[in-house]
Amino acid sequence: MIARVMDDARAGKHDLREEDLSGFKFFKPILKMLDRLHQQATARDKAHNRTLHYDQHVALILLYFFNPIVSSLRSIVSASKLKKVQKKLNCARSSLGSLSEANRLFDADLLLAILGELAGQCRPVGHDPRLSEVKGILTLVDGTLLKALPRLVEAMWLDEKNKAFKLHTHFELLKGVPVGMTLSDANTSEWKTLAGSLLAERVYVMDRGYACFELFNLIMDARSSFVCRVRDNSVYQVLEERVVTPEAAEAGVISDRIVMLGCDTAEHKPTRRLRLIEIRCTPHRKRMHGGRGGPRQGEVLLIATDLLDLPAEVIGLIFKCRWEIEIFFRFFKHVLGCRHLLAHNANGIRIQTYSAIIACLLIALWTGNKPTLRTYEMICFYFTGLADEEELDAHLSGLKTQPA
Repeated sequence: MIARVMDDARAGKHDLREEDLSGFKFFKPILKMLDRLHQQATARDKAHNRTLHYDQHVALILLYFFNPIVSSLRSIVSASKLKKVQKKLNCARSSLGSLSEANRLFDADLLLAILGELAGQCRPVGHDPRLSEVKGILTLVDGTLLKALPRLVEAMWLDEKNKAFKLHTHFELLKGVPVGMTLSDANTSEWKTLAGSLLAERVYVMDRGYACFELFNLIMDARSSFVCRVRDNSVYQVLEERVVTPEAAEAGVISDRIVMLGCDTAEHKPTRRLRLIEIRCTPHRKRMHGGRGGPRQGEVLLIATDLLDLPAEVIGLIFKCRWEIEIFFRFFKHVLGCRHLLAHNANGIRIQTYSAIIACLLIALWTGNKPTLRTYEMICFYFTGLADEEELDAHLSGLKTQPA
């Protein structure tokens, strides 16, 4: 029965009912934060005719993320007709036209301050205690492709050969949450995007797509550090061979060297000595190889870093944790449903992606842990009335007593 109702909702055949929606008490804290956006883009509304304000628009998008019955823009319109939604979210009935206009009218970047505030409230989740030895905020950096619907191609800057865009993401490892996303077309350079958003006192953890001497210099100039996989055929001059400790050898470390990366004629050659650690790995062999993804993975990883004092096995652990951002991308696209776009323009897509980050941060704050499929399911069960508050509280209490 439940599956049929949800299928009907996705097909636009089901008008939402009051009993389909619950859990609005969880919205109270974020609604107070969103209230500061209420007057945005109202300066020209002298007659006070606007019925959908920015804070209400974002609240409706959050309802979309947390209630699987609200599965499309039309479902959001249907939800806005309900008295409970209007009362709890303090919004009026909306139309497709109003929601579409909102995606063009409201400034997506105004959500960044709220993202920063929520991220600041998150506390570190369980992690290997050796990671606490690292000076600087461990920040995983990567990009993920989202394919655009055909009708988005004309509405955005995309062409027929490039029907996708990229979300460049910053993910704080110890908190287990994303703290920023930048939207670009699919062919935009990843390292140049990162170079434009560097912060101090970070440790940027990156894969070989970011292995650029100019970026390494910019990160160090910004008073941050990096741990980055470089290409297997990288050129370097060995300045010092370090002893591989038994702990490092057990972790797969083959060699630990102080080097100068690049040849003498290399442009933007690193200006400082770096560390190059060789680590044994088990390569993942794809059934088919071609197109994106670079060369095949060998049986050894080369990790470059400016962190000269950390044990080699900790450097290896830091890079191993880079996989956390890939897990987040799967959660973001497949669980939160961000493969389905609610907007047909770049600003609206940013509003949706920033709202999705808000959803992830809220889950982390509610649970004290990283967002997971099981927890997200329980929250959705509560929002659809299948689980009561006692069952949800029991689930959340259990998470707080478990390691991440």
